[in-house]
Amino acid sequence: MSRRKIPDDIKAQLAVLSNHRCEYCLSPEAFSTQAFEIDHILAMSLGGDTVLQNLAYCCRGCNSHKFNKFKALDELTGMVVPIFNPREQTWKEHFAWDADPLYVIGLTPCGRATIDALKLNRPKLIELRELLLDIHRHPPEL
Repeated sequence: MSRRKIPDDIKAQLAVLSNHRCEYCLSPEAFSTQAFEIDHILAMSLGGDTVLQNLAYCCRGCNSHKFNKFKALDELTGMVVPIFNPREQTWKEHFAWDADPLYVIGLTPCGRATIDALKLNRPKLIELRELLLDIHRHPPEL
């Protein structure tokens, strides 16, 4: 398989696996103004392969903030930990919605580090979540 071009069947599998949501921030693809992207969980620049187990379906914002990171600092513990891996971990083990469901909170060092590294509570996501909440489309069922 090419390391550059991701086959359409893999893209389609990822879209279905993710329920057409960003696998990091859970934003729905249907409400995105930009096409969703395929993230290499371990970046190609760091030796990651273009195989389903190393790919995640995500919004441009999360992909841009992640770049080639695969570890980040959990400020609570001071530990550098792996960033959330949607192929090996489940979202609700590491994240939850705050009492005000506009904000994601981290339940684990991995969750907290991922929130910081990918800016999962960035202002535009908060605005989107607020609009989705108003039309009863947020928070998503997990």
